[in-house]
Amino acid sequence: MQNERLRAVIAAGGWTHADLANATGVDPKSVERWVNLGRTPRRGTALKAAEALGEDVHALWPALRQARAARAVSPELVALYDQRADLPVSTFVDLFAQAQKRIDVLVYAAVFIHEAYPRLNDLLRERVAEGCSVRIAIGDADSENVQQRGREEKFGHGIESRCRLAVMHYRPLLSVPGVELRTHSTTLYNSIYRADDQMLVNAHLWGVNAYGAPVWHLRRHSEGGMFDSYARSFEAVWDTAQPVQEGTQ
Repeated sequence: MQNERLRAVIAAGGWTHADLANATGVDPKSVERWVNLGRTPRRGTALKAAEALGEDVHALWPALRQARAARAVSPELVALYDQRADLPVSTFVDLFAQAQKRIDVLVYAAVFIHEAYPRLNDLLRERVAEGCSVRIAIGDADSENVQQRGREEKFGHGIESRCRLAVMHYRPLLSVPGVELRTHSTTLYNSIYRADDQMLVNAHLWGVNAYGAPVWHLRRHSEGGMFDSYARSFEAVWDTAQPVQEGTQ
């Protein structure tokens, strides 16, 4: 069965079979088989051909539109908790205490850690003294996204107060080299607590306070995995966040 869609795209673009073969690194006879016999190339080759032709790969070869098999358990998943309230604060403290290179925190407020563990700032100072960098991103209390979250959680202005309180908790660290504190105005899809190659991710559910939402504990396993996806998300938010200055409220 001929691939009429591929034939039409090749003709419309003024391509020859040899041109497309050269662009994708295959023999011209392979291109002929794609067109005349309806053969489907390997996914990588098909992607190169589709890019060269300026066409959607699945439009040219629908057979490639197959879902990849789901993994029963990700090798990066250390543990899954039904809700954050199931974790003792010591889980977060122990995570940070093990950090050797970096600690990254992305939240709206998360004042529960300071409230349950008043030595948090001392712990962060100790980690910085050992060469660890610390970056903390708190929600901007004046941003529309933070205020919308308050309305969704039915806490009203409470979340804004907690954001300001969180900044107050971390403010004594502003003079510590190696610690950066910023405020962000992004929609918070997940709270992220990272220590080197381990991470606690607190998912967020509409209308549910963070303590009632699931948490997964990840350990980086390989490049491009779940851990890296959340790490990139942190970096994207961090790039938009504004530094908190000493002496500001």
